Amino acid sequence: MIKYELKCRKDHVFEAWFYDSATYDKQAAGGKVVCPVCGSRKVTKAPMAPRIGRSKADQAAEEVKRAAAARRLLAELRDHVEKNADYVGDRFAEEARRIHYGETDPRSIYGEASPDEARELVEEGVDVAIIPWLPRGDA
Repeated sequence: MIKYELKCRKDHVFEAWFYDSATYDKQAAGGKVVCPVCGSRKVTKAPMAPRIGRSKADQAAEEVKRAAAARRLLAELRDHVEKNADYVGDRFAEEARRIHYGETDPRSIYGEASPDEARELVEEGVDVAIIPWLPRGDA
């Protein structure tokens, strides 16, 4: 696949993906490439910068940054849940059903449930989410 920056005769710039450069040439010659702004079929390739590959070290550093950001977001989510929901421990499935069926006052809860219990809750229409719970600290 190849992405081109394209420009119509009215100077509208847009991008489009093609299987290869020959596919673009064939579609453009056949009037099948159309400006999404004005509908012009007179379209040419606009100047664009080539994509330059990054080194493996740069890619690894970027991956480490993304993983750290994900861990930070999960820690923030954990803090939010702990501050705004009641911990019900291994009674989570039971308490979620009681809330769902109106047997107790609605409130936010969190706790533990087995994969089977979580699946059963979803099948019953109980709104639940499985959150990866990271341990506190550097462990």
